[in-house]
Amino acid sequence: MFDELYRKLEDVETLTELVAEDPDPELQAEVAVEEKNLLELLENAEIRSMLTEPDDHRNAILNINSGAGGTESQDWSEMLMRMYIRWGESKGYVVNTLEYQEGEVAGIKSCTLRFEGPSAFGYLKAESGVHRLVRISPFDSNARRHTSFASVFVFPEVDDTIEISLNADDIEMQVFRSGGKGGQNVNKVSSGVRLIWTGKLSDGRAERVVAECTEERSQLQNREKCMMMLKSRIYLLEREIQDAARSHLEKGKKKIEWGSQIRSYVFQPYTMVNDHRIELKSTNIQAVMDGDLDPFIKGYLMATALSD
Repeated sequence: MFDELYRKLEDVETLTELVAEDPDPELQAEVAVEEKNLLELLENAEIRSMLTEPDDHRNAILNINSGAGGTESQDWSEMLMRMYIRWGESKGYVVNTLEYQEGEVAGIKSCTLRFEGPSAFGYLKAESGVHRLVRISPFDSNARRHTSFASVFVFPEVDDTIEISLNADDIEMQVFRSGGKGGQNVNKVSSGVRLIWTGKLSDGRAERVVAECTEERSQLQNREKCMMMLKSRIYLLEREIQDAARSHLEKGKKKIEWGSQIRSYVFQPYTMVNDHRIELKSTNIQAVMDGDLDPFIKGYLMATALSD
C-alpha cells in the first residue's frame, strides 16, 4: 500500500507542476481527481494501521437478531442486513448469506452474513452492539412514531490456522426445513442445520452456544458451515477471556448486551444517525442506510486505539 501511495503522490506532484506551467482546465480537473484519490488512499492506510489485533485480518461472520416489537423490529433487521451487504459489496468483499429466517409479516427474525476479504473482521467489529431505529411506522395505520431495536454480533471466522477442539458429546445437532431464500428444495427437505454446544470455557464458566446454517441445499454442507460458525463463536468467547485477563483490550470498551445501544437511526421528526460511543453524527441517513459506514467505523477504531 505504501508503494501505491508513493506512486500516487509522485503523480500528483508531476501534474501540479504541469498545471503551474500550463493552467489547462482539463489538466486542472485531472489534478483534482488525482488529489481526491490520494486522500482516499491515505485515509484507507490510516484505518488499516489501526487494525493490529491478532484476528483483524480474518473474514467476518455478522449475525443480526430482531428485538422485541414483532414486525417493526423484523423490518428494521432486514434494513440493517441490506445496509451491511451494500457496505461489503462497496468494499469488494464477497458477501454470503449463511442463515436467514423470515418474519411472519415482513422483514427477518435473524440472519447470518459472511464477509470474505482482507481485514473484514477488523472493520466490522466496530458494528457489534444494539442498533436503534426511530421512525413513523409503515405498519401503523395511525402513523405513530415507533422505536425498534436489533442486535448485531460480529466474530472472526475460524480457519485452519486455529485449533478448536470440541467434545462431540457436548454438541446437539438439530435439522429442520429451511424457510425463505434458497428455492423450493430447502422448503421440502430438512436441509437446515442447527448445532448447540453446551460446555465450559477455559475460565470454568458454563456456556451455551448456538449456530445455524441454511445456505446450502445439502444437509452435509450446511453442517460443515454450521460447525465453522460454532467454532468461531467459541473462539471469540475464549479470546474475550484472554483479553479481559490482559485488561488492555477492555479499556473504554462497552459490553455487547441488549439495551446498550451503540447507534441510533432517526428518520422522524428529523433525520440523524448518532453513534453514542464516539458522538459522531450524520444527517445523511439515506447514505448510511446505503452502506456509507466508513466514518463510523474509522471513528470507533480511532477512539479504541487512543484508549489503549
